[in-house]
Amino acid sequence: MNAAPPPPPTADALRAALAGLLDGLPPRQAAQAVERLIANYRGTTPTDAPVLRDRSDVAAYAAYRMPATFEAVRASLDALRDAAPDWEPATHTDIGGGTGAASWAVAEAWEGTARTTVLDWAEPALALGRELADGAFDAEWRRARISGSLTLDDTDLVTVSYVLKELTEADRRAVVAEAARVARAVVIVEPGTPDGYERIIAARTLLVEAGLTVAAPCPHSGACPIEPGTDWCHFAARVSRSSLHRQVKGGSLPYEDEKFSYVAATRFPVDPAAARVVRRPQIRKGQVLLDLCGPDGLARETVTKRHGTLYKAARDAEWGDAWPPE
Repeated sequence: MNAAPPPPPTADALRAALAGLLDGLPPRQAAQAVERLIANYRGTTPTDAPVLRDRSDVAAYAAYRMPATFEAVRASLDALRDAAPDWEPATHTDIGGGTGAASWAVAEAWEGTARTTVLDWAEPALALGRELADGAFDAEWRRARISGSLTLDDTDLVTVSYVLKELTEADRRAVVAEAARVARAVVIVEPGTPDGYERIIAARTLLVEAGLTVAAPCPHSGACPIEPGTDWCHFAARVSRSSLHRQVKGGSLPYEDEKFSYVAATRFPVDPAAARVVRRPQIRKGQVLLDLCGPDGLARETVTKRHGTLYKAARDAEWGDAWPPE
């Protein structure tokens, strides 16, 4: 009798894989690696060399960033799945995937059915990613320089998460163009900061120019209605912190909110949201105020008790949700 296939990866499985990751690494060395990675993560200067240099860097990165990256990518994939519920990728390429957070999210979204290729220029990151996954999903971990010279094989899905900031502008454009050339769907995720949003908008423009249709978060493929420099589109994903995560990040709360910007675009028909909740809903006595992005731009909708079941749905609505609910 054939053995049952392994269960699809989950956030809990990822945390279990991360448990004990820093065992044997002196706390001071781990803290120094985290501090340096934070400086790189928050910096503004792109680099043409891997940020993760050795095992201690990679272990610190995995403990510090993988849970948050996983949740941000998972939320982005959920929005793509809502827009294309009948589509399922058979192949997936994770550009700059490092230790594989986005690949874990893809494996969970489609129950491990996609064959994943993780590309990264840091061999220590690939080695640890392979070790953490340990056969949890079908993946090949391959070293590749993430730059304008990157050439990809045709694939169903490409993910590019928290990578564009590390590249020069020319390399960003080339990498996005290559992803658009080979994939049926592209999901790009960046930090939910003004400059992260700018990179997402630039990538979104390239994807649309390449003939792809925006599936999420936007309800259309037209120009973003946000006036440059006045605001930025971003969302938040709740991240449960393990004891290791709290130790590395120096926090006491059992959770944190990862703010991120993203775009998902496809070469096949999709049914995007009629509108998207782009701010935390404001719940007041007898009414809910929803800030929405729709085909006609940004607008505020007030939902009151008079709206019946829609009012209850508005009270349950969260930042980033499609509106109105099905």
